[in-house]
Amino acid sequence: EVRLVESGGGLVQAGGSLRLSCAVSGSISDSHAIGWFRQAPGKEREGVSCVRCNGGSPYYADSIKGRFTISSAGNTVYLQMNDLKPEDTAVYYCAAEAGRYTYGSKWYFGRKLFGFWGQGTQVTVSS
Repeated sequence: EVRLVESGGGLVQAGGSLRLSCAVSGSISDSHAIGWFRQAPGKEREGVSCVRCNGGSPYYADSIKGRFTISSAGNTVYLQMNDLKPEDTAVYYCAAEAGRYTYGSKWYFGRKLFGFWGQGTQVTVSS
C-alpha cells in the first residue's frame, strides 16, 4: 500500500555530514506524517524527526536538536545530518503514518502513530 525507500547512508567521520532521502509512493496522502527513526545495535528503535506530526512544526528528538534538519520536496523527505557523532551510528528507517487499518509494527512519535517502514539505510560515524 505504501512504499518507502531510504538512501544516502554511509560511513563518515565524527563532525561530518550526511543527507538521507526517503522516496514516498503508494496509497498515502500528502497530509500524513513522515518520520525518521533509527536503531543502533543492541538498542531500542527511537524516533529522530518527523514532519506533519506536530501540529504544523517539525518534531525533533532532544538527542539531535540543533544538528539535524528535516525537510520535504515533492514525494521525498530529507534528513540533513550535521556534526555527526559516533552515537549517531545506527540503521535509519523512514516511516509513514499508520492508516486506519494498517497491520504490523506501530510506533508513536510526535503526535502520530507510524506504521509503514522502509528497508533502512546504514549510517556509521567513526571517531
